[in-house]
Parts: sequence; structure tokens; C-alpha cells
Amino acid sequence: MDRIKEKMNKLRLDADEAAAKVDELQAKVKTLEQENLTKEQEITSLTHKNSVLETEVEKLEESVKGLKSSADQGLQHGSQNESLNRRIQLLEDEAEEADKTLREANERLRLTDVKAGHLERKVQALESERDNWESKYEDMAKKYGELKKEMDEFQAEMGNI
Repeated sequence: MDRIKEKMNKLRLDADEAAAKVDELQAKVKTLEQENLTKEQEITSLTHKNSVLETEVEKLEESVKGLKSSADQGLQHGSQNESLNRRIQLLEDEAEEADKTLREANERLRLTDVKAGHLERKVQALESERDNWESKYEDMAKKYGELKKEMDEFQAEMGNI
């Protein structure tokens, strides 16, 4: 009788531990989903920033072309030509800087995509682990029910004796 009670207590403890583990894993999943959402928002932001920078680069490239054309026409005007050349150089530097910024943004976007993929795999693994724990919990609950039924039958038999 005491052994059955000990087994039942042990089963209760195991069930409580399993429930605690499930709660902990659910909290982890929730945290990872929140992180994933944050990463998706960051990706969206970087994508928008990337498109804005691409537009700006196109505008700057068109501006550089226009300034170079103006510089060619202004060869007759020495001082004017010199100032236009300086302006073109500044715009080219800005275009290179914008291009560099665009490349960095693309690299960050790629890294974020990699991290998001990694986190998605992690979430899937955690969900699988959670499902395993739920299955184990259900098995233990079934065993507990069977043992309880056996114990009740045993007690009924003991009561009849």
C-alpha cells in the first residue's frame, strides 16, 4: 500500500515537473516569437531604408551625370569649370558614401535574414521538444489514471476482505 502511495506521489511529482517544463518551454517559445517579430520589423525597416538609399543613389548618379555635362560645356569659363569640378568631386564622394552605406545595409539585411532563419529553426526545434514533452505528459497522465484505477480496485478488494 505504501509503495503504491509512493509511486503515486512520484507520478504526481513527475507530472508537476512535466507541467512546469511545459510552462517554461511555452515561455521560451513566446520569447523567441517576440524576438522573431522584432527581427522581421527590423528587416522591413532595413528593406525600406535600402530602397530609399537606392533611389537616392540613382538621383545622385543622375546629378553627377548632369554636372559632368555642365562641366564639359563650361570649359570656356576657367573659374566656373574649376568650381564645377570641385562640386562634381563632392557629389561623387557622396555617391560612393551612399553606395557604401547601401552595401552595409544589404549586408546587415542578409545577416538579419540568416539570424531570422536560425531563430525559425530554433523555434521549430523548441516546438518539437514541447510536443515531445506534451506526449510524455499525456502518457504519464494515462499511466497515472491506470494506476489510480488499479489502486481503487485494489482498495475495493481490500475493503471486501
